Amino acid sequence: MRMSVMIAQVPAVWNVTTNLNTVKDVLDQAHPGDVVVLPEGMLSGYDEDLTPLDALDPAAIDDAVMQVARLATGKQVHVFCGSLLPQPGGWCNAALFFPADGPRHQVYRKINLAMNERDRLHPGHHLPTFDVPNPDGTATAGVQLCREIRFPEQWQHLAASGAHLFVYLTNAANTREPEGVWRSHLISRAAENQRFLASANITHPHQHCPSMLISPRGEVLGELPAGRDGILRHTIDLDETGTWYLGQRRQDVLSLDYHPLHR
Repeated sequence: MRMSVMIAQVPAVWNVTTNLNTVKDVLDQAHPGDVVVLPEGMLSGYDEDLTPLDALDPAAIDDAVMQVARLATGKQVHVFCGSLLPQPGGWCNAALFFPADGPRHQVYRKINLAMNERDRLHPGHHLPTFDVPNPDGTATAGVQLCREIRFPEQWQHLAASGAHLFVYLTNAANTREPEGVWRSHLISRAAENQRFLASANITHPHQHCPSMLISPRGEVLGELPAGRDGILRHTIDLDETGTWYLGQRRQDVLSLDYHPLHR
């Protein structure tokens, strides 16, 4: 099953109108059938300092979500896009999936919050997968956000749940992180689970995680230069995914069964 993946490395700022215009510019470059991957916080904006969240208008976010849904159906593309989302009692950090055939979007809420998020955002409690319609059949994607790159058991759960493609949205621009570590994590998550991995980071002079596409063998199929806006498009063959390593797990010694958390 072949799929065209388009990764966008673009800025995400604390201005919903500006971010929405950036999304529109990216989607103007998309081809029908593309799976478009945009960074964490793309609609709302995001930063290590979440103080601007106090001024964020929930209605503006809701309107931006509806506009992206219309763009996805109008351009016949599938869109993965990050945003802080309003919810009862506060906000969450989310990835949204907008299928080309609409009309509803689907949401993954980040379950493993960063330390700066824990006093401000509500965590999710589930690791869903998303069905992506394709001319050759339906593909399955699993999504992770930013620091969740540090928790390989979550990725293994998504692979065991049938994901062919990992979609990774991040807003990673931290000068305290050693160079190259998060890039190595991405390659490991792809290779150890034998899944394709599409990563989209913001454009930032200090970004420490690349926007890139990785094969199930851990091969880097494409990578955007750090600190510059860019688009990466590549056609992948999802039949290259496998269960060779997942099938060899010694679950008689160690079991990593996933048990959803409940509030």
